[in-house]
Amino acid sequence: MRPGRIVMLVLGTLSALLGLGLLAGSGAVGWANYQQRDNGFFTTPVQRFGANSYALTSPRLDIMTESSFPETAPVVVPGSILLRGSAADPTKAVFIGIAPQAEVAAYMAGVHHSEIVDVRFRPFRTLYRDVAGPGVPAPPADQSFWTALATGQGTQELRWDLRPGSWAVVIMNADATTPVAVDLQAGARSDLLWPVFIGLLVGGIVLLLIGLPLIIFGAAGLGRGKGGPPAGPGQPSQPYAGQSAPGQRSYAAQPYTAGAVPGIPPGAGPGTLPGAAPVAAAGIPPGAGVVYPARLSGYLDPDLSRWMWLVKWFLAIPHFIVLFFLWFAFGVVTIVAWFAILFTGHYPRSLFNFNVGVIRWSWRVAFYCYAALGTDRYPPFTLERTDYPADFDVDYPEKLSHGLVLVKSWLLALPHLLIIALLTGTAQTWVYSEGEWSQVGAGMSLFGLLVFIAGVILLFTGVYSRGLFDFLMGLNRWIYRVTAYVALMRDEYPPFHLDMGPRDPGDAAMIPPAMAPAGPGYAPLPDGPGGTPNAGQPPYSGQPGPGGTAPATPGPGAGQAGFYGIGGPAAAGPDRSAAGAGPGTPEPPAGPEGTAGPDNPAGPNGTSVPPRA
Repeated sequence: MRPGRIVMLVLGTLSALLGLGLLAGSGAVGWANYQQRDNGFFTTPVQRFGANSYALTSPRLDIMTESSFPETAPVVVPGSILLRGSAADPTKAVFIGIAPQAEVAAYMAGVHHSEIVDVRFRPFRTLYRDVAGPGVPAPPADQSFWTALATGQGTQELRWDLRPGSWAVVIMNADATTPVAVDLQAGARSDLLWPVFIGLLVGGIVLLLIGLPLIIFGAAGLGRGKGGPPAGPGQPSQPYAGQSAPGQRSYAAQPYTAGAVPGIPPGAGPGTLPGAAPVAAAGIPPGAGVVYPARLSGYLDPDLSRWMWLVKWFLAIPHFIVLFFLWFAFGVVTIVAWFAILFTGHYPRSLFNFNVGVIRWSWRVAFYCYAALGTDRYPPFTLERTDYPADFDVDYPEKLSHGLVLVKSWLLALPHLLIIALLTGTAQTWVYSEGEWSQVGAGMSLFGLLVFIAGVILLFTGVYSRGLFDFLMGLNRWIYRVTAYVALMRDEYPPFHLDMGPRDPGDAAMIPPAMAPAGPGYAPLPDGPGGTPNAGQPPYSGQPGPGGTAPATPGPGAGQAGFYGIGGPAAAGPDRSAAGAGPGTPEPPAGPEGTAGPDNPAGPNGTSVPPRA
């Protein structure tokens, strides 16, 4: 990866995020300023305040009036407060006044009164502090120290422009009697909202104008010239974007249809490859599979640790940090691609490669830790295709529909999105707390539960259920196909089909694998040219590499019935006989002295060894 482009991407993402934050803040401030138009105020609900004393005081009004400034500071706070209230007893007159704290303290000295310490509105609750005293106050309206006051029967309203200093509010009966009970509403307005709105808006736009080009140029640089797997010794590069390689049919020209394996001529028998004996594609049962131009594969590590999955989420934190920046850039690039497709019908190739790389990176991390637990090999920090056991790729579309781009990401994809939400979303429940109902998530998703069950089985038995792994791969394949469609990468509608197993059906036609996978249950594949495996291809734990390009070598313990080989003797699978008979299937080598071993399903004297439970 190019360091300069990475720096551009990171700086652009940070700038754009800050710009979006400022724009969000400007929107909130602008709405607030709109709501207080025509000298309006933000007001609280009308609530009952009362106490068995002579007065209610609020000595914390200084919080609203910049108490950090001394009273002599030449600072004027642009704003106002509103206090509107009426006596609970309609026959009584109410008094509401604002004065300096020192004057109020002198007036209330020796008088029984109640200080309002805290107010909560959801649910409404007031905390009072009772101050005892034997004195009886003089009528409040007769005092001359009030900065603002309102008194009389019925509803009284007080408006006061904020000033620096420490102030207190006093609420009493106008005749200075006890108890005090008043229905009160408070409000506030600020003249700073409009200039704050303008400043946030301009700052957000400027930062976006700086960040978005950095993201686009960084992503284009990282995606330029990328795509396709690395070529190994004796192996041509795998075709990308539907381009055909010598001796292979072009994928792009083939429609995706259920029940067909790509690259097989019409009328050929199940599991037939051109020029080869009848076989089934590795990871694809005969006659099954839907070819889609977004291909996902993942091959289980036969030497999985029992406990490592418990800490993989922690080990993957560096990837999560990087993916945060990549997915933000992914969203920006997708918006740019939306306009490009709408006006030109083409998805810019470098941006397409970048977005595919982001999804590929995410899939490798997901396969490692939270979506499959399929390998202990740490994912590489790269957008490009590697020999990692999990891979994702999308064929580049030469032409995309101008009209579909308007509806496919949200309207047409809605059925798929609902299904994915059911699989990956958590249950929701309503909880009543502090006087109101709120919706909270409960438990874990179905998808997360299946992964957790697979981890628990692995922890206690040391084996990974083959059926569960295949099912998880099918769910992931569905999700990532829809992701590619929603991200505008293809116009072909994703199939409602659960293609289970490690290998994507679309990979079978690209480069035929050299040997059969080590896991049971899939028929073997023919050898490479000349009857020997493709030279120079590094094996990976008994499984064919991504796209079927690497020869398979038996992993330790591969072959336990119903499980991918994580320890234990080899055993017959559903479509592999105990003797290993089948077209193109080599005889398993015998272990030392005829004893049963990972590659020898028969014990001494040819007796069959039952699979481990």
